[in-house]
Amino acid sequence: MSASMTESREPESPPDSMGRKQVLEAMSGLMMGMFVAILASTVVANALPRIVSELGGSQSSYTWVVTTELLAMTATVPLWGKLSDLYNKKLLIQLSLGLFVVGSLVAGFAGNIELLIGSRVAQGIGAGGLTALAQVIMAAIVSPRELGKYSGVFGAVFAVGTIAGPLIGGVMVDTSWLGWRWCFFLGVPFAIAAILLLQRTLNLPTVRRDVKVDYLGAFLIMAGVSTLLVWSSLAGHQFAWGSAWTAGLVTAGVLILALAVYVESKVAEPILPLGLFRNRTVTLTTLASFLVGVAMFGGTVFLSQYFQLSLGKSPTVAGLLSLPMIFGLLVSSTVSGQLISRTGKWKSHLLLGSALMTAGLALLGTLDSKTNLVVLGAYMVVLGVGVGMLMQNLVLVAQNDVDAQDLGTATSTLSFFRSLGGSIGVSALGAVLANRVTALITEDLGPLPGGGEGGAVPNIATLPEPVANVVRNAYGEATSELFLISAPIALLVIVAVAFLKHKPLKTQSGNERLAEETAADAVA
Repeated sequence: MSASMTESREPESPPDSMGRKQVLEAMSGLMMGMFVAILASTVVANALPRIVSELGGSQSSYTWVVTTELLAMTATVPLWGKLSDLYNKKLLIQLSLGLFVVGSLVAGFAGNIELLIGSRVAQGIGAGGLTALAQVIMAAIVSPRELGKYSGVFGAVFAVGTIAGPLIGGVMVDTSWLGWRWCFFLGVPFAIAAILLLQRTLNLPTVRRDVKVDYLGAFLIMAGVSTLLVWSSLAGHQFAWGSAWTAGLVTAGVLILALAVYVESKVAEPILPLGLFRNRTVTLTTLASFLVGVAMFGGTVFLSQYFQLSLGKSPTVAGLLSLPMIFGLLVSSTVSGQLISRTGKWKSHLLLGSALMTAGLALLGTLDSKTNLVVLGAYMVVLGVGVGMLMQNLVLVAQNDVDAQDLGTATSTLSFFRSLGGSIGVSALGAVLANRVTALITEDLGPLPGGGEGGAVPNIATLPEPVANVVRNAYGEATSELFLISAPIALLVIVAVAFLKHKPLKTQSGNERLAEETAADAVA
């Protein structure tokens, strides 16, 4: 750190250690905010086939409704994380909740698929803030050694939101006097409540720094990532993988990102500090997070569509079918967090979690339109347990091995690459799904309106039984192929985790470490 930056860092108030009661009070608002972010994606999961069908959307539109939010969240996470290192974290997380409210209201009143997709951008920007800031704030007030205990609460909220979301969304879609629009309105009161709770319970010292935000770097990162994600979403059905469009978009995306790297290497306060990646732990956990995003999000986001279009279940039942995976995630994240806090040992949890995630994806690669629900549930439990042991603990390990002043940037970097992996996985595998469904249906029936690439997502209930059976088989086979693609990617997570060096977990919170680092810099 330069002398000028050291002199400009002035804590407004001392970062006193918070007791368990104070931490839990502050967590109430954070958990409400996290619940809102989770609800944004899960509540529409089982409603999407009906929403896209009613708004006249296509299979591509189905993918874009999911991808757009992931894209906006992915592109803005690094900016939110960097801002949290420079400005008031409490104000930033309240701002992100406000953006989420705006996006939810627009989505609820959307009259066409284009407006719905546009509204998901605002939701994604807000969710990006919540994703980055909730974990940053927790690391600021709780030590890495103690964070495992509270990670269990994060896991519980994640599980409740993921369980309640699809169930509530399914019930709303199946209830004539409510309808799918309430899937978006539902999160608004929770977001407003979270803003009020954070205002009352969260007290953080403000650190003033005389620095400039690297807006050019942020713009270039967002532009480069967005260009590549647009390509991965459209290639294969809007244009060929080997077309001039592919060459143009990929070249443009790579060049923009190369320029972003150059800018980041020159500015004093980069959005993604390249120096962070000299840290072996940060590099490996970032790689693992990216691969987890590709494998998990890319594979599981289409499960709801499989439940409804291949197994012929209602939105409500589709929500119930997701319970085994969420149960596995809830139990493993809670138990693993407690054990890590008690023993201080974390590597074995990451290795076992990555192995179970890989196994779960491989097992799900065997499903089809006739898979037994009990067997399917067992496979989902394996996947859920693996993910629960892995995702939050990767963040914990990275936070433990960076300077306190870089907590926000390091945390958001992991979230960024995990979301980036998820966005690439959803868009690329969505294109694979659309192509495979088209090919499989065409093999049996020839071109089918509403069943193929570019056509509307089919409504199984309105199709003649012979045709419906072909569509079910096509979606079952195509979905299993997505998991078979995801499993080898997950296998690479095991390799990345194996090369992590085990380091003891620190016993000081981020605020306490920041005070020591600031004092040491001042003396130097």
